[in-house]
This record gives sequence, C-alpha cells and structure tokens, in this order.
Amino acid sequence: MGNANWYFMDVIGPVILLVLLAWLTFRSWGRRTRAENERTEQGTRDVYREEETRRREGTDDL
Repeated sequence: MGNANWYFMDVIGPVILLVLLAWLTFRSWGRRTRAENERTEQGTRDVYREEETRRREGTDDL
C-alpha cells in the first residue's frame, strides 16, 4: 500500500495538476470580445495617465 501512495504523489498527482492547468488556460483564451479588450486597454491608459499626473504634481506620496 505504501508504494501505491508514492506512485500517486509522484506520477498521478502532477499529471492531474498539469491537465487541470492546461484546461484552465485553454478555457480562458478567446473569451473576451474586442469591446472588452478595448475597455481594458483604455482603463489601463487612464490609470497610467493619472499616475503620471500625480508624479508630475508631486502628490504621488513616494
């Protein structure tokens, strides 16, 4: 019985984790629409612009 536990931990466990990780990765690809991507990129640009403004004003609390 002890060998079966080691076999599971050394072989079967990592294989299950790898399959799960691959499934989650492929599942998340292609789910966003073009509009969602544009909204995300615009939000990122807005945040960067605000940070740059605070940095130039000296109000970024660094």
